[in-house]
Amino acid sequence: MELNKISEGKTKIVYNYDQEHVLLRFKDDITAGDGQKKDILEGKGVINAQTSAILFRLLEKSGIETHYVGMMDERTIIAKKLKMIPVEVVLRNIATGSIVKRLPIKEGEVFEPPIVEFFLKDDRLHDPLINYSHMEYFKLLNRKEAQYIEELMLKVNEVLYDFIKNKGFILYDFKLEFGRLGDKLIIGDEITLDSMRVRDEKGRIYDKDLYRKGADLNTVKNAYKYFLSKIMS
Repeated sequence: MELNKISEGKTKIVYNYDQEHVLLRFKDDITAGDGQKKDILEGKGVINAQTSAILFRLLEKSGIETHYVGMMDERTIIAKKLKMIPVEVVLRNIATGSIVKRLPIKEGEVFEPPIVEFFLKDDRLHDPLINYSHMEYFKLLNRKEAQYIEELMLKVNEVLYDFIKNKGFILYDFKLEFGRLGDKLIIGDEITLDSMRVRDEKGRIYDKDLYRKGADLNTVKNAYKYFLSKIMS
């Protein structure tokens, strides 16, 4: 079957599948710094597709709708065709990453309740932080929709945090993207170690921060593989 490519991003290719579905093929590329740092991590696409599938199925079982339908092959997800919104939504349980650079917050501070932030997807501008008014101005989300997404992020966090904790890890933060399916807003894109920060109780890193901080590719791959093996068990 010849596939029609719709778009290609830094880590995935989107193909048309039928009128209601697309295929998300996960590449072996790993990037950081809005794509300024880039390598090929052999097998990463398979690991990330499998990780996403497990976590999407977990959310679906918990009554949270996602775009996930099934697997075409080991690195390709069949997904509902959404009109994606160019906004990244981040939920933070524990302070790390950009928030400790932007605000007088120390690394490791615990947020109770968690903090939810919105970022405009724009590599050229380094994904700037935006608020309700910005999203209304750009006609991305109205205030009611943004508040709905915040509530949904908290529900997702409850599911993911407990599941990941039971596997021996701590979920520091995660990023989700959303799309429109008719009049519904549902979760799209991926849920992987590219879009989550996961540590163990000793503070060891298992996510893309390893790559950001300069770890060799084999170390990064082994961390991704280990996390996948634990959530599969």
